[in-house]
Amino acid sequence: MDNQLLERYISGDVTYEEKARVAEWLDENPENMREFLILRKLYDITIWQNAADVNPDIKPAGKKAGPLVRKVAFEILKVAAIFVFVFFVMRYLFPTVSEPEEIFATHTIRVPAGQHAELELADGSKVWLNAGTSLTFPERFSSASREVRLDGEGYFDVEKDETRPFVVHAGKYDIKVLGTEFNVTAYSTDKAFETSLIEGSIELTTPGNAGGMIVQPNDRIYLENDRLIRGTIDNYNEFLWKEGLISFNNESFPEMISKLERYFDVEIAVKNKEILAYRCTGKFRVKDGVRHILRVLQLNNNFKFEIDDIQNTITIE
Repeated sequence: MDNQLLERYISGDVTYEEKARVAEWLDENPENMREFLILRKLYDITIWQNAADVNPDIKPAGKKAGPLVRKVAFEILKVAAIFVFVFFVMRYLFPTVSEPEEIFATHTIRVPAGQHAELELADGSKVWLNAGTSLTFPERFSSASREVRLDGEGYFDVEKDETRPFVVHAGKYDIKVLGTEFNVTAYSTDKAFETSLIEGSIELTTPGNAGGMIVQPNDRIYLENDRLIRGTIDNYNEFLWKEGLISFNNESFPEMISKLERYFDVEIAVKNKEILAYRCTGKFRVKDGVRHILRVLQLNNNFKFEIDDIQNTITIE
């Protein structure tokens, strides 16, 4: 909207058509009304300054003012009162307009297969990301909260800030913390969800629900048959992935295969179903690759494997 037209509207020097045009513009968007109120305030200040310049009866502060000064001051106070009234009405009708939200640029980091990453967020919190994981986070956190979005597996060491809760949006669940260490697995390609609390306290909620599950240290919460189950952490070595290690502690062969597929972005087919009854134990460096891991596991388990680098598949029999 043309500022000159708005100024004439404020001063009352507009036609009926122009008045209707301004009124329609004010109704279009709350931001338009906000712009109008700011311009109106500037106009009122200008009136006061002009009155002081052209009227010799206006005295400096501390001296008794004449009748004309009191009249002008009275008119200004009436305008100010109207402005304050409109301001509070607009604040009630459009509460989100009066205080602009803090908006900061967001970044997304994606970790390729066979790799892991470590980063420090703007508040000093540290995050480790496993293979095939992405994390979306703001360049700076707002003054009210700290929120990130995780797709995959991450280990969080959160800086304590009681005035700004830290929230991890992970699939269907939100994890709310103040300061703690925890691991969470929530790949969008997998229906599984799991979070383990190492220290501190977290609250596990679903968006839209007020109540949540309070998780205590050594708790392991996992999804089973669409229900969250509370268990205990059996093996802390499983969090060594943030140091570039893969740990299997008497894991079933299917669980081991699932991890290898995720970590190395490879498809593994098992032709001999008897192998699925095997259980695996071991600790391996990710950088040594899936071929090395399978060769070591062969020492205690009777199976053969073939890798097709072109198709990116592994056949175990």
